[in-house]
Amino acid sequence: MTTLNPDKGKSPDIHTETDSDEEDIFHDARFPAEEETRLLEEARTIKAEANKLYSVASYDQAISAYDRALASCPSYLDYDVAVIRSNMAACYLKLEDWKAAVDSASACIEGLDCVVPPPKEENKEGSEKPGDSTDAVVEISGDDEEAEQEELKKVQASDERRRDVLRIRGKALMRRAKAKSELGGWANLQGAEEDYKSLAAMDNLPPDDRRIVQRALRELPERIKKARENEMAEMMGKLKDLGNGILKPFGLSTDNFNFVQDPKTGGYSMNFSS
Repeated sequence: MTTLNPDKGKSPDIHTETDSDEEDIFHDARFPAEEETRLLEEARTIKAEANKLYSVASYDQAISAYDRALASCPSYLDYDVAVIRSNMAACYLKLEDWKAAVDSASACIEGLDCVVPPPKEENKEGSEKPGDSTDAVVEISGDDEEAEQEELKKVQASDERRRDVLRIRGKALMRRAKAKSELGGWANLQGAEEDYKSLAAMDNLPPDDRRIVQRALRELPERIKKARENEMAEMMGKLKDLGNGILKPFGLSTDNFNFVQDPKTGGYSMNFSS
């Protein structure tokens, strides 16, 4: 196995193994510890500059700075990359660039899912499957007191990282839900509702955010219904225009056909009338 140094201006060294998949090899490429630390510190310094720009409402400049922070941060450090993406989503919201806000927040959430997987679905009885609980008791199995203290520190660090991940995930979900709600349209509003439902299930939301979530979940169903009806009507209008173009040579039009909507399914049936 050979390890090369992926420093700037040099080709990155990759751990190579016989018969390994090329994509897996690339994913395993990492900087040496000292270089990784240097790049991470550089990225965090730039991110701090970007945060200052955000605080004075220089959102475009902040985004540019966050981009530079991303360029410095090793891409495999999912948590640090996700934090930068979340901050970029906040900037895009201020600029009312809803699509970019959705993309940045989604990238943040995907990165966080690599650090701490999202909660698994509950079984049909409504209880968690065995082994699914993230609050399970962890046994400290050190051979002596010093080893036990070391393991305890690792457990505490893991718990702290998990809390940080959940906090950033909540922010990213709030930002993505807001952006999708502003974009509008049937699919986006449904996506916003799904994000707000995920947020409603979180127990670490600040009170102000929880009130926003509860209000959104009350208002979105009616908005989704109207958006669906509008898009269905628009689609039917386009189909009618297309149908008229096809039927015209035969002396017919879509007026010769009756479209009846099923109130239960929302689907349509068609009957011919001369």
